[in-house]
Amino acid sequence: MPQRATLGVAVIGTGKMGADHVRRIHEVVSGARVSAVVDLDAERAKQIAARVDGCTAYTDPASAMAAADVDAVLIASPGPAHEAALLQAFEHDLPVLCEKPLTPDAASALRVVEAERRLGHRRVQVGFMRRYDAEYMKLKSLLGTGQLGRPLMLHNRHRNAASPPFFTSSMLISDSVAHEADVTRWLLGHEITGVTVLRPAPSANAPDDLQDPQFVVFETDGGALCDVEIFVNCGFGYQVQAEAVCERGTARIGDGHAMVTNMAGRWGGTIAQDFVERFADAYDREVQAWVDATRRGEVTGPSVWDGYAAAAVCEAGVRSLKEGGRVPVELVERPALYG
Repeated sequence: MPQRATLGVAVIGTGKMGADHVRRIHEVVSGARVSAVVDLDAERAKQIAARVDGCTAYTDPASAMAAADVDAVLIASPGPAHEAALLQAFEHDLPVLCEKPLTPDAASALRVVEAERRLGHRRVQVGFMRRYDAEYMKLKSLLGTGQLGRPLMLHNRHRNAASPPFFTSSMLISDSVAHEADVTRWLLGHEITGVTVLRPAPSANAPDDLQDPQFVVFETDGGALCDVEIFVNCGFGYQVQAEAVCERGTARIGDGHAMVTNMAGRWGGTIAQDFVERFADAYDREVQAWVDATRRGEVTGPSVWDGYAAAAVCEAGVRSLKEGGRVPVELVERPALYG
């Protein structure tokens, strides 16, 4: 594929996340333009495309990928549609930024791993945006210096003001804790070997039949224990926090005290209300990194192997939620392509 001075990107899926990526590429990111948008809802695709000069609306991902002005693909459609879109992108050997989840389950994620392996080179960056968040990057860098010693525990808190009406108890694991599964592996450099999900009494603010909150424990092959409090109807805002406890010290991120006010006998700050607000800079940094690497002819960031590993961890977590007890995480041997 001849490299253009400006990367032509097809955005597949124009819901909340996809529309935000269209805006991001059009207004924030340098070196790329949205040349196509794809959605099964033809009218919505046309409305999104009309906001960008020279952008074409499609209802079929394959047609967009075959277009002469498409050099790369950003997949932001629902998870069950990802595998087909990824395999189509591989047929055209197009670079891809695929929002998480890579696919909804480990079996389909492994099929994507095998398909990319057959290509013989990486084509996909998976959208685990926390790896591009300034605070997480700082924590990763600090742990990498060894100043704090070996990580022993990692405490994670993941809170949403309210869950969407379609959310199920399993989705607290597969759609939310998936981020902690990836960031735990990334921060510690360990694979997760076992998952236990504990069920406190549901909050009165949770919808009927939704097990919320949940308390998730990861065991790793490096001997660390990691916990995740997932609480998607906390009522007050969106919070993501992490604290690494190491042999010679601790480090915590996510307190959100960028600005604290004092007035009228009170002090305080603000709490983000959703993930788009909290991780806006991370999304900008993630997409810019993808565009820059793609224009250099490289693929960086989270791989399809990372997407597969997170899917396997989440499957074990859902099984523990439903059946109780510890569930082991079983991964195939990592292909050489992924280090």
